[in-house]
Amino acid sequence: MKFTLATIAGLVSAASAFTPSSFVGNTMVGHREVTSSSTSLDMKYKVAVVGGGPSGACAAEIFAQEKNIDTVLFERKLDNAKPCGGAIPLCMVGEFNLPETVVDRKVRQMNLISPTGVEVNIGDTLQPDEYIGMCRREILDKYIRDRAVEYGAEIVNGLVTSIDIPADHKTNDNSQYTINFQKFTEGSSAGVPTSMDVDVIVGADGANSRVAKAMDAGQYNFAIAFQERIKIPEEKMTFYEEMAEMYVGDDVSPDFYGWVFPKYDHVGVGTGTVVNRPAIKQYQKAIRDRAGDKIAGGKIIKVEAHPIPEHYRPRRTQGRITLVGDAAGYVTKCSGEGIYFAAKSGRMAAEEIVKLMKNGSRLPTQAEIEKTYISKYDGLYGPTYTVLDILQKVFYTNNGAREAFVELCNSKYVQQVTFDSYLYKKVQGNNPLDDLKLLGETIGCLVKGYSIAKPDVEFSNPIESAKRI
Repeated sequence: MKFTLATIAGLVSAASAFTPSSFVGNTMVGHREVTSSSTSLDMKYKVAVVGGGPSGACAAEIFAQEKNIDTVLFERKLDNAKPCGGAIPLCMVGEFNLPETVVDRKVRQMNLISPTGVEVNIGDTLQPDEYIGMCRREILDKYIRDRAVEYGAEIVNGLVTSIDIPADHKTNDNSQYTINFQKFTEGSSAGVPTSMDVDVIVGADGANSRVAKAMDAGQYNFAIAFQERIKIPEEKMTFYEEMAEMYVGDDVSPDFYGWVFPKYDHVGVGTGTVVNRPAIKQYQKAIRDRAGDKIAGGKIIKVEAHPIPEHYRPRRTQGRITLVGDAAGYVTKCSGEGIYFAAKSGRMAAEEIVKLMKNGSRLPTQAEIEKTYISKYDGLYGPTYTVLDILQKVFYTNNGAREAFVELCNSKYVQQVTFDSYLYKKVQGNNPLDDLKLLGETIGCLVKGYSIAKPDVEFSNPIESAKRI
């Protein structure tokens, strides 16, 4: 659920951006000289984008438009229906030139349900042409991938298994990376072991990134998200025509939320947790029970589960390898939003690397990538990640705080700032007096929430909690 992004904007009016990565290589790379006698093939550097989701596809379409660069996009499953809530902000539709055909539902109302069953409906502040887009990843991802191919990217249907990284890759641009992969062909389920030498790699291969592992990017903590796609009777689907639901309470998650999101002809019902991952199926049953009659009689047509990163990778760039999207850790706390930030990071990384390569005549250094792509991304979105981390710690850790969160969303000011911040990825029209008033309301709601909420159920899983990916 993404609306929570800007709720915090009414609670916290400013935040400091993250410090750009300190893992900066200082050595300069000696670049290959391109002579007039070189063949067209010799002159082109090869960029490999590993992963064909929004981050990888958006990176590939930028690289592919530079005709002096060979662009290869690796995707293991071209018809993959990735487990995902599927919400995208309105600004993404315009910014990434997406047709409305990739949007299954235009959500204009959100129903928030507290642990005690108090419901607050938000959405009245939206303008008639404003909405949250609900997508199926198999549709969205394919559209952007196909566009990258139209620009000239080569798609390889293959599973990357390992990457050979030369010891001198940070100082010698004559050294190349070798990508080892299983190449799949139509009609065969068995892959053929294959390898390819490339000059630059963009890792867009998700939370379990093999690119991140190969480049020693370090580990991060993660949540498990679990979702069931449920086909419900047509008359019940009418309720979700423009409606999404968010449930909070320790019964559905001790540190996140449960959701019911509308899709094309079904709903996605799910939940997630970091602190008690072994109990995810228990929480999934609870969200189904909480939704109750609204999804009664439905048939589960697909069950999905996947990890969600909880923070940035310790190292996002090594030599001429850089990470984007979930592989880099670009998912916000509290809301779990990842699609927009994946697409944005993929595009930003590719744009900066293309500039650094100067019409394909040179290769970028680690220091240059970090001073451009990494620094700019952190400057733009570091405050968002910081603020949402604070929000999750304040409002998602116990039932009293969850009750307060739902009550706060009654405020039209909170709703306005929430939608403005989510839809357009910037806080609009903040009023210092309203912010001060909201602070008082927050304290009052917390006091009231703690007085009526039931205590959270205690649990312990010290071994599982220590796992990282």
